Amino acid sequence: MAKPVTFLVVDDHPVFRQGLVALIRSTDRYQVCGEAGSAAEAQEALQSSVPDIALVDISLVGQNGLDLVRTLKASHPSMLILIISMHDEVVYAERALKAGARGYVMKQEAASVMLDAIQTVLSGKIYVSAAMRDRLLETMFNRREENEAPSVERLSDRELEVLERIGQGYGAAEIAKMLNLSVKTVNAYRDHIKEKLQVDGAGDLRRFAVKWVQSRDT
Repeated sequence: MAKPVTFLVVDDHPVFRQGLVALIRSTDRYQVCGEAGSAAEAQEALQSSVPDIALVDISLVGQNGLDLVRTLKASHPSMLILIISMHDEVVYAERALKAGARGYVMKQEAASVMLDAIQTVLSGKIYVSAAMRDRLLETMFNRREENEAPSVERLSDRELEVLERIGQGYGAAEIAKMLNLSVKTVNAYRDHIKEKLQVDGAGDLRRFAVKWVQSRDT
């Protein structure tokens, strides 16, 4: 009998996490050895068992999911990681791959797509959607020169999250609640974003953010 493939599922939404666990268990060879709702819980789960693959969400309480990916890859280099997130892959897929993940699939995808993504990563390949794969190839051949106008690529993962929510129309207090941060911290991120993007005022930043969100959705 083949050795089972073990999974760690990290997602702070209990209902979705339970559904993902049930989907994994629907395949005989797959076995869930741990569940976590936060980065801290994920680290605790790894004390007792290191899985073959971890399914990780980007939005986690207390730590950005991409930071967790970097931490997991540093401590467990052989462990495979697949990001399963509600966030647009156009924004985060490339960052996830650079952080050490082997694939990116969005939560709204069908169960069959989720299983296909898992199998692809387990087979040693990288999984992204066909559209994202084309976009990554195009980006690779059309990488901007360093001396060109500042772009969102200069932002940290958390700064990008804040910019995304500014572009979606949320204020500092709302963003703070959504990301489990203080308003002071969100404002600090906004200042860093303005500096990196060479944007002067709050109004200019908001217009930039809205335009950026709209452009990636087209």
